[in-house]
Amino acid sequence: MAITVGTASWTEPSLIKSKSFYPPLVKSAEARLRFYASHFDLTEVDSSYYALPSARNARLWVERTPDRFQFNIKSYRLFSLHQTPPNSLPRDILEALGSVEKKNLYYKDIPEELRDELWERFRMAIEPLRIAGKLVAVHFQFSPWTAYHPQNFSHIEECMAQLPGCQLAIEFRHKSWFEGKHAASTLAFERDRHLTHAIVDEPQVGTKSIPAVWEITNEDLAVIRLHGRNHETWNKKGLSSSAERFNYDYSTAELEELATNIEKISQQVNRTQTIFNNNYENQGQRNALELMRILRQRGAAIENRAAA
Repeated sequence: MAITVGTASWTEPSLIKSKSFYPPLVKSAEARLRFYASHFDLTEVDSSYYALPSARNARLWVERTPDRFQFNIKSYRLFSLHQTPPNSLPRDILEALGSVEKKNLYYKDIPEELRDELWERFRMAIEPLRIAGKLVAVHFQFSPWTAYHPQNFSHIEECMAQLPGCQLAIEFRHKSWFEGKHAASTLAFERDRHLTHAIVDEPQVGTKSIPAVWEITNEDLAVIRLHGRNHETWNKKGLSSSAERFNYDYSTAELEELATNIEKISQQVNRTQTIFNNNYENQGQRNALELMRILRQRGAAIENRAAA
């Protein structure tokens, strides 16, 4: 079945600063998205992790991309159990919380009625993409400390209930989900609920890394996220930007190896998404274009079409 290739974000600051992907005259938000969409048919919206997205932006994304173009949107950080700076919340929600002395808030810190309001705003913000048929999945990249535990299984079910009609892609970052007998029950849980298990390629540096588990849990959609293999920066403190953590350039040999696994996965599902998250400067875009070339040479059905 068809394989779609793209990158996480099209406006990462180091990408724009590098001047190595966008032509000099491509400077506006609209021009950048249109240019990106001339090369790729898929992107992952990462800005929605840092703050709630807006319906206005979603409508603009629909207008500025071809009909074939696909979006995955990353869950707001609070929903995926990350630490959340209070100033990332909408002002009225923050005011309703009253005095907040903590540096970071967590999902459990927010009263249920305010959490429901945040979910409602998230749903409304992504609705233009869903109505246009361009929203493929809402991606939940759970925090590195979200371990295999009954309460976290329950939280995933709550996320499903809050996003009816949306396909959820689940990415774990704590190794316990795939250790020993946990692996089978994690995958069974996802299969039973038609969740898409996010297959990841990333450095293996302890409990905050998970192995590449090349398994399908939803026959409609496979999501493969490539984070690079930079062991030195994966958990390094004091980096000036998240892009530095993913500073890794896949070699042709590594992309050839990945292409083999991606092709095998694509034969089991209706559509396969491969998303490069090595987003330092233009590494993701270069690697994505090279992977597309490799897959085409092998005769794989690629939805993307690079600009001439």
